[in-house]
Amino acid sequence: MYDVIVIGAGVTGAAIARELSKYEYEGKVAVLERASDICEGTSKANSGIVHAGHDATPGTLKAKLNVLGNQRMEQLSKELDFPFKRNGTLVLCFDGKDRDKMQELLKKGRLNGVEGLRIIEAEEIQRLEPNVSNEACAALYAPSGGIVCPFGLTAALAENACENGVEFYLNTKVERIRKSPAGYVLQTSAGIFESQIIVNAAGLYADALHNMVSEKKLHIVPRKGEYCLFDKAVGGYVSHTIFQLPTRYGKGVLVTPTVHGNLMMGPTAVDIEDKEGTNTTEEGIADLLKRGGLSIKRVPAEKIITSFAGLRAHEDGGDFVIEEVEDAQGFIDVAGIESPGLTCAPAIGEYVAGMVLERLPAPKKVDFKACREAIRGMADADEEERKALIEKNPAYANVICRCELVTEGEIMDAIHRPLGATTLDGVKRRTRAGMGRCQSGFCAPKTVEILARELGKDIGEITKSGGSSMFLTGYDKAEV
Repeated sequence: MYDVIVIGAGVTGAAIARELSKYEYEGKVAVLERASDICEGTSKANSGIVHAGHDATPGTLKAKLNVLGNQRMEQLSKELDFPFKRNGTLVLCFDGKDRDKMQELLKKGRLNGVEGLRIIEAEEIQRLEPNVSNEACAALYAPSGGIVCPFGLTAALAENACENGVEFYLNTKVERIRKSPAGYVLQTSAGIFESQIIVNAAGLYADALHNMVSEKKLHIVPRKGEYCLFDKAVGGYVSHTIFQLPTRYGKGVLVTPTVHGNLMMGPTAVDIEDKEGTNTTEEGIADLLKRGGLSIKRVPAEKIITSFAGLRAHEDGGDFVIEEVEDAQGFIDVAGIESPGLTCAPAIGEYVAGMVLERLPAPKKVDFKACREAIRGMADADEEERKALIEKNPAYANVICRCELVTEGEIMDAIHRPLGATTLDGVKRRTRAGMGRCQSGFCAPKTVEILARELGKDIGEITKSGGSSMFLTGYDKAEV
């Protein structure tokens, strides 16, 4: 019997788990995740934007938690050692007739408590961003906007929660939930779990879990967004995150640098029915490049190294649903966490932990470990740091991924640290091996060998992302 079970190991679930790990729960806290790794759902495929908070409607949870999450991100990045940069954002206006919409954004932002907002004119736009379209006549400038690595943030939160005693169960799909006198019984693909309190942070599937325990039904719509990622050769094409004035489908196609030095464009916004529909389409990418091209003078399409799609969990009401279910006491929904959910994650963690503590009080831990150290990367190390790493472990001298300069030592660290990688994608998200120009064309076979060796598995058992996604499908020669 657990005190609290969090369902979902995306950035929201990880943030909640990390906050709960600050408290001394006798029955402990657990996280159940249906995938083979953390950060396998919405959290793995998004813009990595830390939104300033000017777009959300004042008074909503989105508005409140956006600004708080933005304010928490810098200190959190120092504690948990993940990349974050406050690069600022520009929301472009292309028609003087739309200035009233920009003024409305300015008003909303100030009501939400966003600091430093101001409207700038065409001359200043061009001075700040020479590659922005000359058609931009004005822009809302938000200096508090930023960029973050979504994988790095999620991994940092989850690893720190794990180090502080939270138990993670991967490959554990919740199939049925029923109420019990002590709380809830969860039937999963990995057996039975019991808990006094359930936190439903299951992303696209939060409605299915909610509907198992409540007569008042919830409905989540998968909203697909397609992206293009560009080579680091054009990573400095813009320095701010460039938005367009938003529509009812969201903040539009953006153009942004990433914390790792790439350029990214996206997302589109199309509501679909398939909660696993993360395929890219010719039409979607064409639309993305066309609309993104409105913001900049020339889209460097020849520098695209990959495209991908992600799904956002849009709830019919439009706002986040963070509340104890009225007819299921002790069952807390954290649903509809779409944009700006990544930004809000630290604040959502605090908010939900507060709700849990109200129902099930616990003292603060005296030995809580607030800090976590990331994998030391050779790409960002100076000569002295590289020498020290190699002296400590000679595997740091063996380069596996040439595009991103990732070594065998880093991959070994990714495998053996708390909640370590067990798949190709798990290594990629933790080290960037395979994220460069060749998109793992050279490094994947060697990474598979390292995974098999370090995990004590046959090479044929290693997968790309769990399940049946084997890297090798068989042998072309049998032993005689």
